[in-house]
Amino acid sequence: MTECVSTKPSRASKSLDPHIESVSVASLIAADSPRLAGENVEHANMLAQSETKFPPIIVHRSSMTIIDGIHRLRAAMLQGQDEVDVKYFDGSEKDAFVLAVESNVQHGLPLTLSDRTAAAGRIVKSYPEWSDRAIAAATGLAAKTVAAIRRRPATGEVSQLHMRIGRDGKARPVNSAEGRRLASTLLAENPDASLREVAQAAGVSPGTVRDVRQRLRRNEDPVPPRQRRAELNAAQKARAAKGGSTAAIGGLDQKRATQALMRDPQLRMSEEGRLLLRLFATSIVNKRQQQRLIEWIPRRWRSIITELSYSRSRDWYQFAKQLEACEERADDEQVLEAVG
Repeated sequence: MTECVSTKPSRASKSLDPHIESVSVASLIAADSPRLAGENVEHANMLAQSETKFPPIIVHRSSMTIIDGIHRLRAAMLQGQDEVDVKYFDGSEKDAFVLAVESNVQHGLPLTLSDRTAAAGRIVKSYPEWSDRAIAAATGLAAKTVAAIRRRPATGEVSQLHMRIGRDGKARPVNSAEGRRLASTLLAENPDASLREVAQAAGVSPGTVRDVRQRLRRNEDPVPPRQRRAELNAAQKARAAKGGSTAAIGGLDQKRATQALMRDPQLRMSEEGRLLLRLFATSIVNKRQQQRLIEWIPRRWRSIITELSYSRSRDWYQFAKQLEACEERADDEQVLEAVG
């Protein structure tokens, strides 16, 4: 499994006091270690036999719990020392655990894969807003591994978060498609707004806003086809996992999708857009309306209306397929232009 240990300073280490103090070994508490198997006696004995001066132990000031350096403490005790040098950490207990994981990933006796996986699950619960890459950097795992841990039922999301914080401290949308749609709405309402302004408001990068603006100028969907298909597949899987839903068709809630179309100024202010909105508005019938019509339609017209309904559905299917093919060609052409 790929590892990606970060060399950048962590958020947690910002609360680390650089001053070194000597404290009694009896005042220190060994607890809450990221090592599932606890201390390694052989490693502590090996350190005790070394003549090298140990670096300071990192201690959580408010609880006097050892964050990093339990084996150095045991080695010092085996050498008969009554005091050890420490650096204090002044953050929260959750930050202390993150620092313990980061410290043990970057030096000393390596954490096992099980240690790091368990630590990642704990950090996901403590900081669900952190990005997969940020947690991966802290635990020495791959971002894909953290994403898989996040999806585990035993881990679970604490809440349905729309943003996550990356390693650079910036918040970004979990679903970039939603960020693109928000950017398109902001651009429609404020066409003179700068890329940076829209990017900050929508939680996406200026480059993404530039791409959205170009797509809108070409009358294209702000979300690329491949991303929309991925979004559709995810929605279908989620719906299937819940036992299916009759309120959505093809991964979209018809009522919400139509309302979103109705709010788009570009559609409302053009003849073609208004025609499209009228077609959608007249074609949407909820289940209660369907049942009412089925019970009311005279028997002599049932076969004809059935065939007309099938014909309309085939027309809409062909319309959808042609529109999808057109968008895929445009997307592929844009990729070729960017590469060329």
